Amino acid sequence: MKDFFKILKRFIPPYKRELILNFLFNLLSAVFTVVSVTTLIPILQILFDSTKDVLELQPWSFSSSAITNNLYYYITAFKLAHGAGLTLLYIGIFTIVTTMLKVGFYYLGAYQAVYIRNGVVKDIREQIYSKILRLAMPFFSDERKGDIISRITGDVTEVENSIMSSLDMFLKNPVIIVVLLVSMLLMSPTMTLFIFLVLPIAGIAIGRVGKSLKKVSREGQDKMGMILTVVEETLGGLRIIKAFNAEKKMNARFDEELHDYRRIMNRLMRRRELAHPLSELLGTIVIIVVVWFGGTLILSKNSELSGPEFIAYIAIFYQIINPAKAFTQALYSIQKGLASMDRIDKVLLADVTIPEKTDAQKIATLKDSIEYRNVTFAYDEKIVLNNVSLTIEKGKTIALVGQSGSGKTTFVDLLPRFYDVIGGQILIDGIDIRDLKLHDLRDLMGNVNQEAILFNDTIYNNIAFGVENTTMTEVIAAAKVANAHDFIIETEHGYDTVIGDRGSKLSGGQRQRLSIARAILKNPPVLILDEATSALDTESERLVQNALENLMKNRTSVVIAHRLSTVRNADLICVFHEGEIIERGTHDELIALDGRYKRLHSLQMF
Repeated sequence: MKDFFKILKRFIPPYKRELILNFLFNLLSAVFTVVSVTTLIPILQILFDSTKDVLELQPWSFSSSAITNNLYYYITAFKLAHGAGLTLLYIGIFTIVTTMLKVGFYYLGAYQAVYIRNGVVKDIREQIYSKILRLAMPFFSDERKGDIISRITGDVTEVENSIMSSLDMFLKNPVIIVVLLVSMLLMSPTMTLFIFLVLPIAGIAIGRVGKSLKKVSREGQDKMGMILTVVEETLGGLRIIKAFNAEKKMNARFDEELHDYRRIMNRLMRRRELAHPLSELLGTIVIIVVVWFGGTLILSKNSELSGPEFIAYIAIFYQIINPAKAFTQALYSIQKGLASMDRIDKVLLADVTIPEKTDAQKIATLKDSIEYRNVTFAYDEKIVLNNVSLTIEKGKTIALVGQSGSGKTTFVDLLPRFYDVIGGQILIDGIDIRDLKLHDLRDLMGNVNQEAILFNDTIYNNIAFGVENTTMTEVIAAAKVANAHDFIIETEHGYDTVIGDRGSKLSGGQRQRLSIARAILKNPPVLILDEATSALDTESERLVQNALENLMKNRTSVVIAHRLSTVRNADLICVFHEGEIIERGTHDELIALDGRYKRLHSLQMF
């Protein structure tokens, strides 16, 4: 329960007003529950003619004896004047009115609880998504994509269905139980003290079964994350699966995960379904024990209650049974929800490993140069860059070449701080990039990657992505520079055409030209091109290369290339090998050097 209240402490404060109203309405509902039940006493006494006429009015006070005496005085006066039948009718009408007030306040309390519940669920999803956007790239290298999707969908839904649905029970049921117990204590201290001894025994029995749910539930949510991972990989690799006739293999893998999930959920559901019958059985046992104890006291003339009062007392106690049962069922659900909350917290409480200093400096443009000074970087313990130094002057084009895995992409990923160096510094105009505002740093740069990363949105929104307050005229101008305008206007709805998941309705060259148009519209002083033409056919490459040349004019550019023909005009070419720059110079200088670059060039020419 401590974990449950910690969750409430984290997410409930924005809803204090609704929480107070909920408490007030539930309190009033509980009070009118007692009033509606205690009106049974005069009804029963009139029916069985066991009441004694009260003919004297006492001075009003807050004592139960004075209030009871005076109420019975007015009932006696009305009965003597109008008869027992009409008195019974009026008492019945009064009972209906109090019951209406009871259920009315009950609804108002539930109304406020719904607002709190849905608000908290919305806040959790907002926090997860916001944290995903702020977390550094290494976090996602260690996590399965399907597992992250499972947390923001299935786990949050589980929190809603268990913890937040139980919130209403915890806001309402304790109030009802306390008010009813207080009224029972006033009616018969002996009977109520006996109940206090019996109820904890039932509570302990239920609590022990509920604790086992949390571990099993966590296993189930982990397995659902794995299932979503398989689905995500299947959708992403459907072409390869079909090409290699691997449908049977993927089916077997998915069936295995589903089988394990079913086994885990069977264990979980069996234990959870135990909540209702167990609480029903224990509730019946408690009522029988209370009736036996109370009946024994009345028969031996040792009870504070008369027969009708004892029936009303049992009716009040029965009103406690349902809230108590709901309370125990909520305990079961909460254990399941806490397991999901633990998984959600792996995202919410994850460290942002690319922090921004509180006194970070602003930067608007590149004035002089970018310098990599003795930069070292490793993934886990594997060194990827080893003591690399390079100065990139403003307006120059720097090409990075070398075999796959030599460190080129990591080299450029360090510049926008997707990762942080573990040794050395990267400086812009002499300032360490870790001392700059992260938003300003990334605003200096435009990226065009080997795989054009587009969104399932319109062409206009994809080009204008990340650029505030742009106009159609500016988007069209960027598309024309990127050689994209002609194919765009030939689509069904022009710039309003939705391009499908990852731009699936477009060809590779068209997707790449859209990503170039996006970079042109952003108009960054620093441009990063990562294998931007390597996956294209000859004609598309020519169109994209022309667009890139338009984009690179008057900019500082860092170009990763496997096709050496695309970078022969670069101001400086750096040859990477095993995390180090082993050669640097212009195309002609490196050919004359007769080293690794010339061998790569010769292989490509061949």
